[in-house]
Amino acid sequence: MPEQTFFITGANSGLGFAIARAALDAGHRVIGAVRSETARASLLERLPHARVVLCDVTAFDRIPAVVAQAEEDHGPVDVLINNAGYGHEGVLEESPLKEMRHQFDVNVFGAVAVAKAFLPRFRERRRGFIVNVTSMGGLITMPGIAYYCGSKFALQGISEVMRAEMAPFGVHVTALCPGSFRTDWAGRSMVRTRRSIADYDTLFDPIRAARHEKDGRQLGDPAKLAAAVLQLVASDAPPPQLLLGSDALRLVRERISRLEKEIADWEDLTRSTDG
Repeated sequence: MPEQTFFITGANSGLGFAIARAALDAGHRVIGAVRSETARASLLERLPHARVVLCDVTAFDRIPAVVAQAEEDHGPVDVLINNAGYGHEGVLEESPLKEMRHQFDVNVFGAVAVAKAFLPRFRERRRGFIVNVTSMGGLITMPGIAYYCGSKFALQGISEVMRAEMAPFGVHVTALCPGSFRTDWAGRSMVRTRRSIADYDTLFDPIRAARHEKDGRQLGDPAKLAAAVLQLVASDAPPPQLLLGSDALRLVRERISRLEKEIADWEDLTRSTDG
């Protein structure tokens, strides 16, 4: 793959950092977008060849200017890795709506705002690649992460529409759907709602305990995910979504199987509404 310029949000940690490092090692240029001066200094210390810009994805009105300045300073961007996001854990009844609003501001509105800043540029150049990092949680659900799954389901659907709308202009869009990887997602990066309703203890406490136990021991290797992303970006015919991780593969296949059975079981009633 020829040298390309990557714009990566959330580049200072987790999957974003892994992709940034892999892209630099492969000879590409990387513009890492981070939220703070502290994060900028940290990223430059670890990846001194990266270009780093300040970009809070929830500062929606400022994003077009950040993108314009980045391209003016560093040249046209070829690949957007829309990675910034975080996880929220909490029983739905216990979790305040303000926590849902912030989850969607970052994971959905932030991702869409960054993509929209690049869409006219990619469309006019008739090339470009957008990788929206969703999750296996954008295709399956689990108790205790309703707000997170909701945000990722939303971005999953938006990505498919974005793909269809940008295809005539030679712009690729893929939703990247990772399973569990060894990042801080389930650790310090996760926002957890305080427990308050004892009725949910039997269902939810084992889930929270298991997530704590697995933190740092997940099957997925971020470096291997980064290598897979570079392979994806090099493809001339990328898929609408790409699952990464055997756990994601297994759980999504199980959901598809259940969905097919539900459709078959209720097919007569489904058809009964036709005029």
